[in-house]
Amino acid sequence: MRLLTKIRRLILFFMFALIISGVTAFSVETELHWLLQHSSSIPLPLLNWLQACYDAITATNLKFPMLAYGYDWLAFAHIVIATAFIGPLKDPVKNIWIINWAIIACFGVFPLAFIAGPIRHIPMFHILIDCSFGVLALIPLLICKKWIRQLKKQRGY
Repeated sequence: MRLLTKIRRLILFFMFALIISGVTAFSVETELHWLLQHSSSIPLPLLNWLQACYDAITATNLKFPMLAYGYDWLAFAHIVIATAFIGPLKDPVKNIWIINWAIIACFGVFPLAFIAGPIRHIPMFHILIDCSFGVLALIPLLICKKWIRQLKKQRGY
């Protein structure tokens, strides 16, 4: 039972992190404004990029606020994806395929970032930051997969 508890806690952590990372899209203009106000330790190239992003978001929201609706859908998508993990939360062995699907999605971050990033004029350091989310998400997912396999053996499947 201890292994099942560890798996569930890790899945809950992952769901929470996914929701939090998505919900931040709702208030991207406010968050960028706050970050720029507290930017004393941000390296200049990143600071310049954040300022350009803030200027673009602010101008866009003033003239074309309907485009921010895309950010709302991005946040909602994170919440919806997090609900997919209810399956492995209830029965990790039966629903390990969702963990596998998430692992595949993490690897999908790389081609998207390295193809769409240059097309959208995203600087390389930001592309690498985006890729780091895929790498960081892999860590709990791979641990979870390992523990689910152990649980499956314990249960004699």
